Amino acid sequence: VGAYGYDARRLQIRTITMRWLAILGLAFVLSSCSVQAEPLRDGDIIFHTSRSSQSAAIQRATHSRYSHMGMILHRDGKPYVYEAIATVRYTPLAKWIARGDGGRYVVKRWRDADAKLDAAATQRLRTAVLRYDGRPYDLAFAWSDARIYCSELVWKAYREALGIEIGATQRLADFDLDDPVVKAKLAERYGKKIPLDETVISPQAMFDSALLITVAP
Repeated sequence: VGAYGYDARRLQIRTITMRWLAILGLAFVLSSCSVQAEPLRDGDIIFHTSRSSQSAAIQRATHSRYSHMGMILHRDGKPYVYEAIATVRYTPLAKWIARGDGGRYVVKRWRDADAKLDAAATQRLRTAVLRYDGRPYDLAFAWSDARIYCSELVWKAYREALGIEIGATQRLADFDLDDPVVKAKLAERYGKKIPLDETVISPQAMFDSALLITVAP
């Protein structure tokens, strides 16, 4: 009995030791990743899956995992997401990430940023996007500037400031409008007068653009 108890004790100690080594190893890996992570820059574009009431309709209509996006801008050295939500506004990065489904997100960057997004170009981009500050969110996804939605905000800022179009615009009719969830949302927003020829830029079209590269996570 004594020998059996001794062997069991050794096995328990070995198991506990291996668990702690695994925990410490994971902590080291996470710490290393954090140190080596690409610093976010002004102009980076961040995507996540919104938990808003319209998210499912956007995902199904565009066949996309992502339904919301914004632009990274720093204030006093801290990263924020400049986004169109209830109004166009700054949101602290950590708060924005936490607001998404499961805290998952992806950050992308203009492929030519290292060569072309210098201080002057970055300032042009900041000026272009900030001119929409305070504009109300556009529930109808119209192409005018009176109201504005998330992908429209970022797309128009890049085109105005840098002359590039990140992602191809589409007509509303180009999306999958036969899904029941999408149909219900369209009826809620437009009734029977759905503007099928309205120009739209979707988060998915921007996410898939060859002009962007993934930098985080």
